[in-house]
Amino acid sequence: MRECEERELAKTFIKQVQDSTQELDQEVEEVIRLERFSEGDMRPMKERMKSQVAVEEIVIIKGKLADDTESKYIWIKRYMNLEEREKEKVLTNEAKEKNEKRMEIEKKNFYRRVLDMKLKKWYLQKKEEVMEEARN
Repeated sequence: MRECEERELAKTFIKQVQDSTQELDQEVEEVIRLERFSEGDMRPMKERMKSQVAVEEIVIIKGKLADDTESKYIWIKRYMNLEEREKEKVLTNEAKEKNEKRMEIEKKNFYRRVLDMKLKKWYLQKKEEVMEEARN
């Protein structure tokens, strides 16, 4: 019974991000809960999709969940093998170190994060505002 509920929950969140023309929720093949069951706890889910195309579409449009308050605890990430996870861990640690070394003015303007397996600057303000502040 819980498996059916989890499958429906997974389909519900996919429906939230898909376009009206897409039927990505029909591509769910299997839903697996990770970690042990504990009453009231949230546990990660692993979804297996029927096609790689559906996976790529979902990863592309996952940003639609960012503004939804009901799904603020949902993160969608593509599956990574051990080598990719290790690389992401190294990049994440590097981002943390660089973020800690920023000067106060830099802390107001940007931080570093890992995105698409690359270390990137993530600006908190528009670049024009940053440049103007730097000039002053």
